[in-house]
Amino acid sequence: MTDFTYAVDADGVATITWDVPGKSMNVMSREGFLQLDGMIDAALGDSAVKGIIVTSAKESFAGGMDLNVLATIRDSAGANPGPALFDFIMSAHRVLRKLERAGRDPKTGKGGKPVVCALPGTAAGIGTEIALACHRRIMAEAPRARIGLPEILVGLFPGAGGTTRYSRMVGAMAAAPVLLEGKMLEPKAAKAASLIDEVVAPDQLMARARDWVLNATDAEIVKPWDQKGFKMPGGAPYHPAGFMTFVGANAMILGKTQGVYPAAKALLSAVYEGALVDFDTALRIEARWFVSILLDPRSSAMIRSLFINKEALEKGANRPSVPDQRVRKVGILGAGMMGAGIAYVSAGAGIEVVLIDARQEAADRGKSHSAELLDKGMKRGKVTAEKKAEVLGRITATTDYAALSGCDLVVEAVFEDMGVKAEVTARAEAVIPQDAIFATNTSTLPISDLAKASARPGQFIGIHFFSPVDKMNLVEIIRGRETGEIAVAKALDFVRQIRKTPIVVNDARFFYANRCIIPYINEGIRMLAEGVEPALIENAARLLGFPLGPLQLVDETSIDLGVKIARATKAAMGDAYPDGAVDAVLFAMADKGRLGRKAAAGFYAYDEKGSRLGLWEGLAADYRVAARQPELGEVQQRLMMAQVLEAVRALEEGVLGDIREGDVGAILGWGFAPWSGGPFSWLDMIGAQQAVGICERLASAHGARFAPPALLREMAAKGQSFYGRFGAGARAA
Repeated sequence: MTDFTYAVDADGVATITWDVPGKSMNVMSREGFLQLDGMIDAALGDSAVKGIIVTSAKESFAGGMDLNVLATIRDSAGANPGPALFDFIMSAHRVLRKLERAGRDPKTGKGGKPVVCALPGTAAGIGTEIALACHRRIMAEAPRARIGLPEILVGLFPGAGGTTRYSRMVGAMAAAPVLLEGKMLEPKAAKAASLIDEVVAPDQLMARARDWVLNATDAEIVKPWDQKGFKMPGGAPYHPAGFMTFVGANAMILGKTQGVYPAAKALLSAVYEGALVDFDTALRIEARWFVSILLDPRSSAMIRSLFINKEALEKGANRPSVPDQRVRKVGILGAGMMGAGIAYVSAGAGIEVVLIDARQEAADRGKSHSAELLDKGMKRGKVTAEKKAEVLGRITATTDYAALSGCDLVVEAVFEDMGVKAEVTARAEAVIPQDAIFATNTSTLPISDLAKASARPGQFIGIHFFSPVDKMNLVEIIRGRETGEIAVAKALDFVRQIRKTPIVVNDARFFYANRCIIPYINEGIRMLAEGVEPALIENAARLLGFPLGPLQLVDETSIDLGVKIARATKAAMGDAYPDGAVDAVLFAMADKGRLGRKAAAGFYAYDEKGSRLGLWEGLAADYRVAARQPELGEVQQRLMMAQVLEAVRALEEGVLGDIREGDVGAILGWGFAPWSGGPFSWLDMIGAQQAVGICERLASAHGARFAPPALLREMAAKGQSFYGRFGAGARAA
């Protein structure tokens, strides 16, 4: 089988069509590059060919490079993989440079063949880089079509010429949103950003591409950087305007990345150094920096977690071997923000939804949440009136449990109260089919205890969504003690239907995500009570790459929720409860009415619109700042280890069955230092022996909560890594 096909029509227009067999979206492989290279040679070497169209037979153009290829090259090259990776990247540059030059005489600039990229839909990564190497880019105005260079989001940067070409097309400053933020642009916005040249109706795409090829002039097929006197738009680094651009870009990158994401800095270095030399030398510089990123353990960890592992989980890596359990009709009990959000994403995925609440007014309000989100989409041009009507038409808002008849899945999203949940479980099971699966959306209550209210505990499971449901990609699926394989498969298939990333964990207090988040919050509060400067706590977290410091995070989730969780946990644990010092702070804040953002008063101060102003000045009066402050590294180690050790304990106790789920879940669920690849990747990065040493020192200074778990000690003694021992789907012992 071939990834590309080649055909020449009667007018001499060669069409190279990308269509990877068995894939919904094209991805580039080593074999694909070789095929593309051979077809370019065939077109350029055939005197009957007047020009080339590069297109796709799929609705989209391409999803990017198969990053497993880069991993394979690196892993198979032994102790020094750099040269092999550099040679591979340079071979890609040679193919695209050949396409760009298109047989043109290097002296006269004439004799080349016009090359157009006809994009039927979305292009990302290498797909966009191929398009940039063509002389013209024409894109169909398809509803979901987007184009961009999102590599920065998985720890890389565009390394097949995208960085060099695009920065030379528009200048470093204009290129920043696409290169440094990974923005994917819809066709009209992409045209304004010069990523494409034309936007046409889908049925006109190939005809317009063919027309351009047959009428292109010599001047239209010479790229600006191949013309004499080319100057970098916006100025090169030592031009007065360019100097200011690069100074500003450097400051912007440091501000956004805090110095922990290497790809952004490498990208800017490639642009800066490349702007000082000719184009072909700039490509070599880009390749050199790209290889340096591929060899950086931070980028390797990000690629593994955010691309390879995430994709594997989304494809059902840990799905039980049972028949397809695709959801046809879902019932949702409770039309609050959680239930309303679940209804929205379900209806958007084409699933019929029954949204139930105790009062019709509340049920209708839950449905209106979907209408509001769809209206926002219409304002941004992403949703049509027809699409809005279609999605809303799938949602039935009612108080009548009889409407659940025919549901193959029910998701309960009522108050975090055992009694209330038990009542709605019984009412739903009285009317739903015998083989239906019942799921509870809970963040704290044990699934096995909730399942006692069910007449079918084997069909009872936890599905923990994160708020806001429409934006958060992670969904935590929790097996109860009696949960059966079909229930797990149903939950996984449902999560995949609504285009989110699932992890499956076993039942335990706080499951996995909250089990790790709560110690992070608590450690921040504990340090505040000790007299650590609040700004030091918050900035230490941000310098680690966390999106929110622990004090801001508890404000966002609400302080009264923290109080409720603390009371429930203390009641369950009794004398073993370890967080009395934290409770003293939380309860005092709650007594003052400082409940977080929702009350416009918490650890932070807020204006009348609810915008955060800064840390609340009253903290200094209640929690006196100590004269001697800890080192930044000490604060960071406490914040990191508070979470990481819980992840290890979750693996040790069998709550986690797959470290891939632990890493992906940590990044997507609460923003755990994405540059690290997740807690297990980070431990592998520093090594188990060093981790044990840090833990022992922290335990000596701050208490037994930092004592290294037996599993970590064992791995340190044996010189093991987590991915070496538990990787690629291995299960915890």
